[in-house]
Amino acid sequence: MGNEMKVYDVTIIGGGPVGLFTAFYCGMREMETKVIEFLPFVGGKVSYFYPEKVIRDIGGIPAIAGEDLIRQLEAQAKTFHPTIVLNQQVLGVEKVEDGTFVLTSHTGERHYTRTVILATGFGALKSAKLELENACHYEQKSIFYDAIDTSLNWTDKHVMLVGGGNSTVDWAIKLLPLAKQVTVVHRKNEFAGIGRNITYLKESDATIWTPSVLDGLHGDDVLTSVTVKNLESGERQKIEVDAVLVNHGFSIDGGHMKEWQLEFVGSNISVDSGMATNIPGVFAVGDIVTYPNKLHLISGGFAEGPTAANSAKAYLQPGKKLKPLYSTTYEKLQK
Repeated sequence: MGNEMKVYDVTIIGGGPVGLFTAFYCGMREMETKVIEFLPFVGGKVSYFYPEKVIRDIGGIPAIAGEDLIRQLEAQAKTFHPTIVLNQQVLGVEKVEDGTFVLTSHTGERHYTRTVILATGFGALKSAKLELENACHYEQKSIFYDAIDTSLNWTDKHVMLVGGGNSTVDWAIKLLPLAKQVTVVHRKNEFAGIGRNITYLKESDATIWTPSVLDGLHGDDVLTSVTVKNLESGERQKIEVDAVLVNHGFSIDGGHMKEWQLEFVGSNISVDSGMATNIPGVFAVGDIVTYPNKLHLISGGFAEGPTAANSAKAYLQPGKKLKPLYSTTYEKLQK
């Protein structure tokens, strides 16, 4: 059987904080684990909406920035080497005769798994795209959405960022020491976000165009220049660039889960005390679920993840009682 036909013990749909911690605990339960995330990076809403916002409601951590929390969760999730698939949204699920679930993504790829844990949050975050002619032609070649690979060589590159929120400001600051030139285009005169970062950006060597928008894209196979339009004067200027990073925000797509015959209460999936849905072998955790006294906190999801992992393991081993499992006594973590 080729790797594309490999059957995993559990597949977690969603790579946000709760999905990542669930992957770690599934690894402790010695289940072969796959994580499928729609975004090009893990972390979900935390990575996009508040990477620098300080989180204070997780036990034992007095304060931690969102991006630091995700960095630690990702490292923890990788302890047992799960397979992580990015840039895929699961659209369909089918249970075949032998009990295996076949998950089909928007790319057409099929994933095979014995159990499923849904950790999708309120839904897949889809990037707001540039509404310019030929924009899709340059995607992932010259135009990027929400994130850019800083490990690549940007030394001789002019990178333009479009947007005015936290993410744009943060990425501009990250790229300043890496790129030859950084330009920021924002439709308003004022930026939104953390004040000290905005001040740092304005006092840096970055070129800032406000209130302005992209008005044209130019180049054959690769983007070579853009037209920027000033919204007050109407003046247009053509600027040579090597890459454009767009941060226009997200829309939330609930996907096709309501077509999967799951039991919903409003917009949430109903689960029992073991985080089991009405479909045997399918479990759910995090913001997508509902049950009496549901706690919509990351720390609440951190309790639900191990519960779902235990339930998935029990489903795979019917009749076999699970022993309590703690990281402090787990032999493989003590070596």
